[in-house]
Amino acid sequence: MNGKASGSTSRNGYIGRFAPSPSGPLHMGSLVAALASWCDARSNGGTWLMRMEDLDPPRESPEAADQILFTIEALGLHWDGAVLYQSLRHDAYQQAIAELARQELVFACDCTRQQIQENDGIYPGTCRDRSLANRPEMALRCRVTGTTLAFVDRIQGRQQQNLEKEVGDFVIRRKDGLFAYQLAVVVDDAWQGITDIVRGIDLMDSTPRQCYLQQLLGYPGPTYAHIPVIVNREGQKLSKQHMAKPIDPTRPAPLLLTALTYLNQNPDPALTGAAPCDILAWAVSHWDPGRLTGIAALQEPH
Repeated sequence: MNGKASGSTSRNGYIGRFAPSPSGPLHMGSLVAALASWCDARSNGGTWLMRMEDLDPPRESPEAADQILFTIEALGLHWDGAVLYQSLRHDAYQQAIAELARQELVFACDCTRQQIQENDGIYPGTCRDRSLANRPEMALRCRVTGTTLAFVDRIQGRQQQNLEKEVGDFVIRRKDGLFAYQLAVVVDDAWQGITDIVRGIDLMDSTPRQCYLQQLLGYPGPTYAHIPVIVNREGQKLSKQHMAKPIDPTRPAPLLLTALTYLNQNPDPALTGAAPCDILAWAVSHWDPGRLTGIAALQEPH
């Protein structure tokens, strides 16, 4: 595969992105991730792209994508260029699978989720050598090696993972025929020329799989910075699954100040009552991801 980017224009060589899934309206956890990504891009004089990860129709609501984009704009987090919709990128994902198959790294699998959970969630290679036919009801997995993959996260420090021992051969196309997140995110990051990824720490465990695919497909590896996630009083990640409340885009200023507080940026008290554009200008000029170093979770106020 050609690792060349799609030709996204870059300011100062930095290209970042925000990539929400349209499974519901934006909540505070998603806003914190968006704001961190935006501040990091703008403080580096970079480009900030918007990608809609709409690859899972059964989990998506028809109006969610538009709601998310409206909310992001209402908060003043303007993106560069056109929105990229993953639902229009199936041919690119199929081409990536074809390249992995050419390297003899793809195999069909009929294992159930329960079978894998019985092995502590680590795929044991059951179907590696069964030579199953690639039928529509089969998942496709990418074969891994025992090599330990390591990367240095800008916020969380050095990370490493042995894919074979800790994950196993992983899914790149699901049994229902949908392309897996791990594959799609790697293909699109390369196509958009993404250089820097700022996202929640809940996705850090996926990063070694993405680094592995980048190597196999000949793509350059972005720099990663994983920010803490917000957890509720039960210790659960603030998410749609755990009934996180949608944010109200008609109150942008207090929302931005709250999000900056979550991000340990200590917004100036003088910003209370300020216009959103002034809050964002302050956020860019004072952005310091080092304030999040080593922090995995931030508690939602009771």
